[in-house]
Amino acid sequence: MLPETTLQDAAALLATLQAQKATLATAESCTGGLIAATLTAIPGSSATLLAGYVTYANAAKMRMVGVPAEMLSKHGAVSAPVAQQMAEGALADASTEIAVSCTGIAGPGGATPGKPVGLVFLGCARAGRATLVERHVFAGDRAEVRAATVLAAFALIRRALPG
Repeated sequence: MLPETTLQDAAALLATLQAQKATLATAESCTGGLIAATLTAIPGSSATLLAGYVTYANAAKMRMVGVPAEMLSKHGAVSAPVAQQMAEGALADASTEIAVSCTGIAGPGGATPGKPVGLVFLGCARAGRATLVERHVFAGDRAEVRAATVLAAFALIRRALPG
């Protein structure tokens, strides 16, 4: 269960999106749908959140949000290019104004040389604008990495909004 402050942050973000009449989609890997689940815990979220893609497996990333197999081979699933394509693919498929994505290593296993536990890439696509991509290395256990990813995704969406 997420802290009350995270739910308050989700409610505030939804209110901002609704005031701007902006719709949202999520494309999630390491969070397994936690960004969308946090948003849908808020009544009225269906006016804003149009779609959520849980693309935990590479095959799902390719099929659901259009990540090319060559990109996965070259950069790996946990990479900036994949986060960017996930966001852009969700934006196009869901026909929303904004899409946010995450791909990372929540742990406790899965780390590789150069890709530690806690490494997360976030993407935020907006029609007609350059896609924002961020790299984070979050501390903590699996639950803490996932919760930090949710908050970072909310912050990234806010940065992508006009004004």
